[in-house]
Amino acid sequence: MSTTNGNGGVHQRSDHPVYVELQQSSEFKELRRRFRGFVFPATVAFMTWYLLYVVMSNWATDFMGTKVVGNINIALVFGILQFVSTFLIAWLYGRYMNDRVDPIARDLNERYNDRIDGEVQ
Repeated sequence: MSTTNGNGGVHQRSDHPVYVELQQSSEFKELRRRFRGFVFPATVAFMTWYLLYVVMSNWATDFMGTKVVGNINIALVFGILQFVSTFLIAWLYGRYMNDRVDPIARDLNERYNDRIDGEVQ
């Protein structure tokens, strides 16, 4: 992303001194810590759950073929739970980011824009 300054030039966010300063701030480090604190465990949990489903479908066919109700077997239940868990993780991600990460990101963005606007004027 870039913003135009008053002289017709362009501030490249990635190498502008203000951005570098904000990137080295404790707030930015906290932002990254909170983001990674959710994303990495959620990814590991989901991948483990998904691989369990795949492994059991491949090597525990008798168990997965066990009928629960009528023609509905455990494999079908696991498959449906994959969709449920995906939507649950997406909902939790949105909620977590809105509550714990977005306020810091908005503050850093405001500080960046204030500093850039101050340079332009």
